[in-house]
Amino acid sequence: MDDDHGQHSPARWPTVTEEILGRFKLFNLFETTRRSPTTGRDHRFMRLEAPDWVNIVAITRDGLLVLVEQYRHGVDAATVEIPGGMVDPGEDPASAAVRELEEETGFGGGTLHLLGWVEPNPAFLTNRCWTYLVRDCAPDGTPRPDPSEEISLRLEPLSRFTELIDDGTIRHSLVIAAHDHLQRGIRRGAEWADAISD
Repeated sequence: MDDDHGQHSPARWPTVTEEILGRFKLFNLFETTRRSPTTGRDHRFMRLEAPDWVNIVAITRDGLLVLVEQYRHGVDAATVEIPGGMVDPGEDPASAAVRELEEETGFGGGTLHLLGWVEPNPAFLTNRCWTYLVRDCAPDGTPRPDPSEEISLRLEPLSRFTELIDDGTIRHSLVIAAHDHLQRGIRRGAEWADAISD
């Protein structure tokens, strides 16, 4: 398929074989053999079948951004993030966003808007990360984190979102993607943008 500039998009590689190498709590590991439509040669690839994820840009009735701080074992350090988590089997991303916000922070209510989605790493991951905006949320519930989660709540003026990325406090790539979704929505004048000022 050609794009608007006459450039040719790569063709889909047909799957020749696929073998599951392991089933784990967070993902399934596959070795997939696919055939190049250009050369006809077969190549093997590792693929992680992972659940979809949600991020929530939650803003309180007072205009504060709801952040969480927790210890992340992948980087062996505490990180500052927006609330988020996995979409459960059979659950739609919007419901997962509402659930994760309340479970991690105790905040709920407000108005939910889909900001967009990204593919976290299409080189080997199969999933999407969905980002939602929740406006005018309030602490109307009790946090119910997973047994292995120890989460500290942090509220910041929304204007600090960009600063916390620029100064290196927020380093999580999917949180930075959520920030980009928010900023692009503001720039294009989304229906919720008049109530947001970052």
